[in-house]
Amino acid sequence: MRPAGISPGDLDRCRQLLCSALPRQVELVELAPLAPLGTHAAVATVDQHKVVTTMRGTEVAADPTNGLALEAAVRRGALTEEQRRAADWVRLGAFQRVVRAQAFDGPALFAHFLLFGLVTAGRSTGGRRFEAAALTEHCRFHVDALQAAGADAVEVRLTDFTGQSQQISDAVRATLADTPATSIVDDPDRRSGRGYYDGFCFKVFAHYKGERFEVSDGGAVDWTQRLLQNRKERLVISGAGIERLVSLGLGPDARSAGDA
Repeated sequence: MRPAGISPGDLDRCRQLLCSALPRQVELVELAPLAPLGTHAAVATVDQHKVVTTMRGTEVAADPTNGLALEAAVRRGALTEEQRRAADWVRLGAFQRVVRAQAFDGPALFAHFLLFGLVTAGRSTGGRRFEAAALTEHCRFHVDALQAAGADAVEVRLTDFTGQSQQISDAVRATLADTPATSIVDDPDRRSGRGYYDGFCFKVFAHYKGERFEVSDGGAVDWTQRLLQNRKERLVISGAGIERLVSLGLGPDARSAGDA
């Protein structure tokens, strides 16, 4: 319940930096601070003990991608079947201050913090082509944002829990192949995210002043399939810790200092 120990001006500058790296098709929305009771547990399989529950059938937002997934499902659900086949993807992004109920103890870890969430919803076109294209777009955004923030190098770690998504890894590698100071690493031993992501996921790390920090995380999920009861629906999500960027010294000022 204490105020964040971070400058609102620094947060605003980081917001602007991320917005400048976003694909132009992404629509930014302002999410409510509350979600329907059970949203995080039912949609994203997050333990309810990690979520602050209210007394009026709601809960405090713990991750913007959950609220964005609900909005994406509403928009996709409003389309006819023919429109869903032909419609463009639904791309939504949001900055949201979230609260996590578990205890935090460590550098750049907070009980409430600002996150940026990004979701891309659409329909399967076979061969995991939707997932490959959407995940590539998400990875490109996070790499571009960290480079604009002044990271010395960026590391993208790819994990395929099914062993059947080589085309997704190939698409990400091809897109980022010529990006300076960026490495793409397979991470088959990753354990976090199993059961949360639907097969394929990624993490993005910033290297800065000789240290390595996790900043972004994302992957494919089955949330809109379940919300709309349609197995053809597809959703890719990702998030970035804005407060972590600022607390580590990254941001527009870091790039200016490096240029100087």
